[in-house]
Amino acid sequence: MQNTNRFLTRLRYASYWVKNRTAFIQLLRTCSILCLLGGVATAATASGMRANDTLLDLPIEDLMKVEVTSASRRAQKLNAVSSAIFVITQDDIKRSGVTNIPDALRMAPGVQVDRIGTDRWAVSIRGFNGRFANKLQVLMDGRSVYNPIMSGTMWDQQDTLIEDIDRIEVIRGPAATVWGINSVNGVINIITKKAADTQGTLLTAGGGSFEHGFVGARYGGKINEETPFRVYAKGFTRDSTTSLAGNSNNDQWHSARGGFRIDHSRGIDQFTLQGDFFSNFIGDTIDPEKLRLPSLNPNGIRGSNEGGNVRFRWDRTLSDRSSIMLQTYYDKLNYQAGAIIGFHSESFDVDFQHRLPLFDRHDVTWGANYRLYHTHMHETELVSLNPASKTNNIFSGFIRDEITLIPERLSLTLGTRLDRNDFTGLEIQPNARLMWTPDAENSVWAAVSRAVRTPNRAENDAVLKSLQLTSIPGFPVLPFPVQATFNGQSNFLSEKLLAYELGYRRQVTPRASIDIAGFINDYTQLRDTSFSGFALGTGFPRHFDAKVISNNAASALTYGGEVSVDWRPIDNWRLQANYSFIHLDITANPLTKQFDGSTAGADKSTPQHQVSFRSNYDFSDRLQLNLWLRYNSRMPLYNLPDFVTMDGKLVYKPYKNTELFVVGQNLFSQLHQESVGDFLPSVPVLIPRGVYGGVQWRF
Repeated sequence: MQNTNRFLTRLRYASYWVKNRTAFIQLLRTCSILCLLGGVATAATASGMRANDTLLDLPIEDLMKVEVTSASRRAQKLNAVSSAIFVITQDDIKRSGVTNIPDALRMAPGVQVDRIGTDRWAVSIRGFNGRFANKLQVLMDGRSVYNPIMSGTMWDQQDTLIEDIDRIEVIRGPAATVWGINSVNGVINIITKKAADTQGTLLTAGGGSFEHGFVGARYGGKINEETPFRVYAKGFTRDSTTSLAGNSNNDQWHSARGGFRIDHSRGIDQFTLQGDFFSNFIGDTIDPEKLRLPSLNPNGIRGSNEGGNVRFRWDRTLSDRSSIMLQTYYDKLNYQAGAIIGFHSESFDVDFQHRLPLFDRHDVTWGANYRLYHTHMHETELVSLNPASKTNNIFSGFIRDEITLIPERLSLTLGTRLDRNDFTGLEIQPNARLMWTPDAENSVWAAVSRAVRTPNRAENDAVLKSLQLTSIPGFPVLPFPVQATFNGQSNFLSEKLLAYELGYRRQVTPRASIDIAGFINDYTQLRDTSFSGFALGTGFPRHFDAKVISNNAASALTYGGEVSVDWRPIDNWRLQANYSFIHLDITANPLTKQFDGSTAGADKSTPQHQVSFRSNYDFSDRLQLNLWLRYNSRMPLYNLPDFVTMDGKLVYKPYKNTELFVVGQNLFSQLHQESVGDFLPSVPVLIPRGVYGGVQWRF
């Protein structure tokens, strides 16, 4: 019956703002209207002068010529990439007014970003979102920040000086042939600037309502002409979010971070040594109706995490079509959240890549990778791992051949990756991509890919205790509460994806471009749960004891598409718009659908429609206004309605090296809810409206 249903399913497919927030919002709205009207009027005037004004014919920003590296691990022009890829530039980040990387990712189509606390986000691509979204590979300068215990990304630890980010490349869709296991729904690569591009001194500081205070400093210099370097430090403190009952969630976030980068050039060789260290003090409030622990503080818990990393990379360029790359890094993390969870993790990685031409029509890239994870979980009242400590290894090899069928018109890329992991053994992840560029303005691509998400330690070794179930499917009213215990299974298998993609890009004019991508994703062996025992427990108060185990019984079929438009009607006005649509059909245990919003319940926790619209207008060289409007459709699993919000940033440059700015966030609502934390039953929170101001100096 399940196979029949699945077949049928496939057939269907600061104190300042408190006193003056009303005036401030009205000011931004007024400025935005003036900006739009002024821009339209200027555009109309300019249109009539087109014959006499050659400046209007110049390509201000030709997105088709932007170079990206994440799709094939070599520099390519965007119109030659046979993947759905979006680039968030430093200018985009700066104009948006965001203070963290997750919020910057909201600019990319197909990316779902939900804030679930001051220091916590749920980030995914093309569905299956959650705090520990497990089908997304996130990289910092090619260094994987994957967490081996929960298969997710802990976003409070992924940070740097925002001004040092060169761009963020977002691949929507599987990229496992290039980046390995867990690159299922997409890859996010945060690429920082070279040391040579950050010379001199930068200072920034500010504060406001939610962003209580922040400061950052960077200095770039040269050891010699071939060896530029930079060092940076930053710190901030952010306010607590609010519970649905109007109480503080006790999740204030205090952070300090520092780092360095040294680049060295010697003939055909390039060397990079880079490192970061950080310390975070965080908090949370656990829902006592879902989790009851003897030592749990009803007023919230406080915790901390600290760690660091160091990365070394060597590049040798032999010719335009031949190069060698060797990279290695070490990453360490200590995490403690009261009596809830505590662990220590370390990772070590060595990555080698060789690109070479073969005959006249083949561009071959091959490589090998070794990654080691060591984890140790401290036993708490909530969770334990058996064994507490474990070391896991991953051995990988890949080959990719880009075949020129018709020079500068048609190419075929074939590749595969072999990954051997300690949980499921050998995994094979092939793909085939076809790229057709009939002319310089148009490109069409299609792809078929296979990717896998390997198990994590929690799914294999975890024992999760004291979870309170308020209801069970089929039994909406229970005579006694249910206390559930979750047990991982050593025979848990990899989740598998077979993906079909189609895309089209067009440079409509030198001032306008459009990017369209569609997909159909077929998932099998997805994570699910089932009861292995159910009995009346002993002791007082009376309760049922339920044992829950993990399995791979779920499956899903998803389809959707994304559209991105970039337009500059006049030199000093840029408009960017994105629209994303997704539909998910998931077959899973009804019990799992109630609480696992990141997998079994993803069809009810994923907004079907998302819209992003940005307007960047420069009144002059000294004054600019940047507006960002966003829409998310409803999420029935969490009883969340759709919502619209807007951010705004006003910038004034009184002097050449000085910049003053004021930023308003979530201006359309005083408080709004974006999602609910999964697995750890945190109290649902409301994200506040915020206003902050600051100053930046460069010299």
